[in-house]
Amino acid sequence: MSKSWLRHGYNKVARILGRDPKKQSFPVLEGHPAAQQHAEVAVETQGDIQNRVKKLHKEFKIYRWSPGQNKPFLQSYYVNLSNCGPMVLDALQKIKAEDDSSLSYRRSCREGICGSCAMNIDGTNTVACLKPIDADINKPTIITPLPHMYVIKDLVVDLTNFYQQYRSIEPWLKTKRPPEDGREYKQSPADRKKLDGLYECILCACCSTSCPSYWWNPELFLGPAALLHSFRWISDSRDEFTEERVQALTEDFKKLYSCRVIENCTATCPKSLNPANAILKLKTKHLASQPVERLGSM
Repeated sequence: MSKSWLRHGYNKVARILGRDPKKQSFPVLEGHPAAQQHAEVAVETQGDIQNRVKKLHKEFKIYRWSPGQNKPFLQSYYVNLSNCGPMVLDALQKIKAEDDSSLSYRRSCREGICGSCAMNIDGTNTVACLKPIDADINKPTIITPLPHMYVIKDLVVDLTNFYQQYRSIEPWLKTKRPPEDGREYKQSPADRKKLDGLYECILCACCSTSCPSYWWNPELFLGPAALLHSFRWISDSRDEFTEERVQALTEDFKKLYSCRVIENCTATCPKSLNPANAILKLKTKHLASQPVERLGSM
């Protein structure tokens, strides 16, 4: 019915202008009414398809800033979703390849393993390769860098401090004697299971950069990611430096106890881990190791 209405409207306008829409549009088909009608329908159908394709264009507002610029700004790009992959990273790749090669962001694995493409998408920290594009074409997708971090360019932030904090917890197996068979440190399936929910962290920094405590004390508070990894090694039955690791975390109370259990870290983790729970267990482990006199003074 809509096609008939469009055809009627087009013909009416053409007649007002003194034109015969059929003859003007398809002179080669003059004298062939059936072919003429088919041609009209084909043109209208193609126009309808083109209109639908146009409606599949979605706006992406992306944070842009380069050294030397005075102020950052949001730049709009329009992506045709009909020939774009399903994830936000696919849209970024398409924009960089077809529209603006100067757009800068990190990416590598495309499978949620490396954590490189961490950014803030529509107000939530996540990795772009695991974030589906919002199908609502009437609402733009807003992409900004990880919050409260120094921006190097566009969506690329400086993670130097983040990695230094990770390195400070010595994220490797530490032992006092060689393995019994001289080859490997064995672990029971039950002990291995204790590491589930800890070792999967990909160091994307989504949790730490969503934490207000980390925003306030990035130099002193280790942040959820580093503390999650610290608990991973403290929980490892093969590691023989548990006490030393706990002591190192609490030499300065702000390293661990700056956490206020806001749980933004757990809410935003793209791997569905629970850093807040790991930090609580770290605190419990530390308090359990303290003498009663010490607890009274804390």
